[in-house]
Amino acid sequence: MLEGIEFLNKELFWLLLALPIAVAWYVFKNKQQTATLKMSSLKGFKLTNSALPKLKHGLFVLRLLALALLITALARPRSVEVSTKTKTTKGIDILMAIDVSASMLAKDLKPNRLEALKNVASEFIAQRPNDRIGLVEYAGESYTKTPITSDKAVVLQSLKSIEYNTIIEGGTAIGMGLATAVNRLKDSKAKSKVIILLTDGVNNTGFIDPRTASELAVEYGIKTYTIGLGTNGMALSPVAVDRAGRFVYDRVQVEIDEALLKEIAKATGGEYFRATNNKKLEEIYGEINKLEKTEIEEFKFSNYDEKFRPLVLLAGLLLLVELALRFTVFRSFI
Repeated sequence: MLEGIEFLNKELFWLLLALPIAVAWYVFKNKQQTATLKMSSLKGFKLTNSALPKLKHGLFVLRLLALALLITALARPRSVEVSTKTKTTKGIDILMAIDVSASMLAKDLKPNRLEALKNVASEFIAQRPNDRIGLVEYAGESYTKTPITSDKAVVLQSLKSIEYNTIIEGGTAIGMGLATAVNRLKDSKAKSKVIILLTDGVNNTGFIDPRTASELAVEYGIKTYTIGLGTNGMALSPVAVDRAGRFVYDRVQVEIDEALLKEIAKATGGEYFRATNNKKLEEIYGEINKLEKTEIEEFKFSNYDEKFRPLVLLAGLLLLVELALRFTVFRSFI
């Protein structure tokens, strides 16, 4: 019944302590006002079973109820309906550059590196409702999968559709992937521009040097977080294709150019992370999520509906009933 009700002057409820005192005083005074007459016999008197003398105490109850209602009304009960409106005061544009070379099918992460990345990245995207996000794929060459957009459904669908294919030239062109991401962000008007560059190998192809691409990122004020994906040591990786077009897997030494990735991150003001398993990859994206916070300004609007009027009217009605009964029905007993 009182759900959603607040009291503006809650301290006035202390006045309710006066009610037990009033009851005690009424009982005391009632005993004093009752006269005692001792008689040897009641013979000759006509006895009646009228209940009115006993019910006269109900008048005092009505007065107490009226007083309790008035105290509650003074406490100002009201319902509050709060609506909020948020405004992004510092937006972030994020470009995720994802390595889709054949080595991303290695099974040191479950079910493989690429699928593990897609699962974690989708959660990351869902946690950035106020930012624009885009996707870049790269292997031996690179291209924009999804331009930066605030439509998360589009980004998530594009991320889901990423898979290894033979259309993109083989190899790992880290410089090309980074340069394409920079090109997509350089004209952004966002307060903060971020690239998350993920790879599981070394730069072994492409006509843009990764260091040149990082210099471009610095020039346009784009921070780059780099992630090296792959376990330490050997990993079950695709090494050939059989006659049916299926990959043949064998254990291969994991090689990640960590020195280069650290250099890119440091030059652009970002950080380098190494993901050796699914849990670590998830923790890395969680850390980036904490580091890159969007400033949100929240406005709250409160609509108050005062509830004291019905209480006052009911208290007044009880007092009128009490007065009417006192000077009519119970007049002979008071």
